[in-house]
Amino acid sequence: MNKTRLDLLLVARGLYASREAARRAIMAGLVRVDGVRADKPGFKVAEDAHVEVERPSREYASRGGLKLERALDTFGIPVKDRVAIDVGASTGGFTDCLLQRGARLVYAVDVGYGQLAWRLRQDDRVRVMERTNFRHVDAARFDPRPDLAVMDVSFISIRLLFPKLSEVCLPDVDIISLIKPQFEAGRDRVGKGGIVRDPEVHRAVLLDILKSIESMGWCCRGLTYSPITGGDGNVEFLGWFRMHPDPEETMRWVTESHRVVEAAWAHLKSSTDPNGGAE
Repeated sequence: MNKTRLDLLLVARGLYASREAARRAIMAGLVRVDGVRADKPGFKVAEDAHVEVERPSREYASRGGLKLERALDTFGIPVKDRVAIDVGASTGGFTDCLLQRGARLVYAVDVGYGQLAWRLRQDDRVRVMERTNFRHVDAARFDPRPDLAVMDVSFISIRLLFPKLSEVCLPDVDIISLIKPQFEAGRDRVGKGGIVRDPEVHRAVLLDILKSIESMGWCCRGLTYSPITGGDGNVEFLGWFRMHPDPEETMRWVTESHRVVEAAWAHLKSSTDPNGGAE
């Protein structure tokens, strides 16, 4: 019986619009073959295999939407009718995810220009704030104030942005931030090509982040790993933070962070196909 790659089969059956979308879904654990969860895009399956997806494919403006989707589902954070801010909006993966979940308004903030997807620019629920350095933005520009904030920033530590978040957002804000170890660890702990390959560095980064943010009056309420690596191949994490310190809760996540790192690396290894599954 003929066999084909799982990602190609999903596209051929019309379950996903592109091979990349199919690959993301497989790596996120959304696909089952004959009742068994598949996690390798290059896995060879029979052409008549019974394939199920946990939900219809959802396309985002960028692959970042899949990362935020993971966090929202893991932490159980509602989005419908909320006012949100997307710091580091770029092409709009996070913004798109928020809109698809019913956000009332999204401030799409980015220091760059001309990156946000055209269809998001045309959406009345999006306020485009380009060429805007969030660290120095006037908080008065945000009216109404956000009660949900998401962040995906590069070449800067997320720790530097929390003081401004305190100014801009409402006191009961939920913060979901992508944590990129390559921009949080010192240069001496980042490997060739800007990739962090040592799980111990990941653990150290998460501990530093949790303790630093607590010292600024915030509390970690959740921690998980991204279902897909960054564009450069780095393992990434997602944290959920709220105002008002809670030492016991933070300490719980300090302890739990070790398990999160282990799970991230286990997921990475299971998603890497030596025959070309991880592209």
